[in-house]
Amino acid sequence: MSEYRLLIDGALVAGDSTMEVVNPATEEVLALAPRGSEAQLDAAVAAAKAAFPAWAARDISERRALILEFADRFEARADEFAKLLTQEQGKPLPEAQMEVAYSCVFIRQMAGYDLPVKVIEDSETRLVQQFRRPLGVVGAIIPWNFPLLIVAFKLPFALLAGNTVVLKPAPTTPLTTLRLGEILADLLPPGVVNIVTDLNDLGGRLSGHPDVAKISFTGSSATGRKVMASAAGTLKRLTLELGGNDAAIVLPGADPEKIAPGIFGGAFFNAGQTCLAIKRVYVHDSIYDEVCAQLGRLADAAVVDDGLRQGATIGPLQNRMQYEKVKGYLDSARADGRIVAGGEVEDRPGYFIRPTIVADVEDGDKIVDEEQFGPILPIIRFSDVEQALHAANSLDFGLGGSVWGDDRALARSVAERMESGTVWINKHLDFGPNVPFAGAKQSGIGSEFAEEGLHEFTQIRIVNEAR
Repeated sequence: MSEYRLLIDGALVAGDSTMEVVNPATEEVLALAPRGSEAQLDAAVAAAKAAFPAWAARDISERRALILEFADRFEARADEFAKLLTQEQGKPLPEAQMEVAYSCVFIRQMAGYDLPVKVIEDSETRLVQQFRRPLGVVGAIIPWNFPLLIVAFKLPFALLAGNTVVLKPAPTTPLTTLRLGEILADLLPPGVVNIVTDLNDLGGRLSGHPDVAKISFTGSSATGRKVMASAAGTLKRLTLELGGNDAAIVLPGADPEKIAPGIFGGAFFNAGQTCLAIKRVYVHDSIYDEVCAQLGRLADAAVVDDGLRQGATIGPLQNRMQYEKVKGYLDSARADGRIVAGGEVEDRPGYFIRPTIVADVEDGDKIVDEEQFGPILPIIRFSDVEQALHAANSLDFGLGGSVWGDDRALARSVAERMESGTVWINKHLDFGPNVPFAGAKQSGIGSEFAEEGLHEFTQIRIVNEAR
């Protein structure tokens, strides 16, 4: 097995213990990863704190150059990272290759932003300027569904702003992040980025650590509440990108054959393990049966297999806990609705579940009201557009949503009233480093991407000078 190491104060070091990382397509041990201890986490935070003054003092152009060099070195090992990502996360190799490529795009584009001084007033009596200064040590907590891409969401802006970082990957997908550590160890000054793994037992210590100035967390709303509680003692800055139960509303007059591929892709990308995935679809009763049939055909045609096998379009669930959870949702789907396609747990090693289309369910059913985070899509019938909009807005989640239909005026009217941070029209899962991303309601706090995302890693400092 390959050797993996933590990154602490510029050195690649063994963990104080080890933990098994399982390939979800085979249920076999893929690697032994280092497991960090409380003492190692404290050492990583101390290293980041010590490295902060010199890193923050560098000109932003110097920090930018190192971030761009990181992207170059990462991209040079793209094939290695993509294969390892498929093995530890489960997604088909083409999706893993896409994740690596998009990670490099995000790193490069985010490195291109700047933090200019803003002149608020320049008058005869005073000069008022707004500066944006780094916060200090940032704790970045990464989930298991996109272990590389979400690092790329957080690390470039944190570093560009002049902060130092402690990264904590998910315990079931630490390997690709640890490989990034090998690149960073040879590139950045010691302590600027540190990587410490755990078995979900160090998150509270990181988010409550008195020397950590900010936590950037992506994960479930339940865990986000725990992070927020841990951070409250020191009033840390927080960016929380949390759960979603994204609704898609299909308007009367939409072409079922035309829209079905977009809805299917928006729901089942990464086996449905995407915070922004479509998790419930409201379809007008005039086209309900045909939309269900079109989605069912796409589900039946999907190739569910080990992501390294040629032709696989949907891989396994990432870990056993999620697999068992999604099997419970399958039971609810059978009890409350009609299975149009899928509904099967494959009799083979690995955490495989076929993409499942569930018709004839209603708001209030578990499969509709709760975020499945797996390859199950409930389809709800409606006859009144306002009724569908009310239902889409009725939950505590508000991460994303989409509206589908040929009547652009109606689609825009509905989209503008959806209570979500992002709403798409006739598409889903279209995002980029130049477009702000923020959850509404209990789907998050703060923003990522674009200028707003960079500002989340800074402290405003006003200098007010008498003339």
